[in-house]
Amino acid sequence: MAQGENPAEALFLVAVVEMAPGHVDAGREYEDAVLAVLHSYGGTVERRLYSTDGGATEVQLIRFTSRAGYEAALADPDRLALRAQLGAAAPTTRVIEVHDPRP
Repeated sequence: MAQGENPAEALFLVAVVEMAPGHVDAGREYEDAVLAVLHSYGGTVERRLYSTDGGATEVQLIRFTSRAGYEAALADPDRLALRAQLGAAAPTTRVIEVHDPRP
């Protein structure tokens, strides 16, 4: 847990990212760029895993210090512009909010 983080406000997410067919490299570059700025919003990538089928699917475990930080990251204008620029090559993502049952 980050210094100064309120555990009651922390938000844990699992993102299942599906790269567009034929655009794995472009999708991975997009994810690299987006994940690199999460720290600006209180986000940390805990794990990043790739499927064994050439990386067409990526699974990310992400922690934010607050829901507000997550929502701000989603609204980041650079992220939105990059996504729009990719068009049909942009990956699709399913985000699942999770919790750690360990004390």
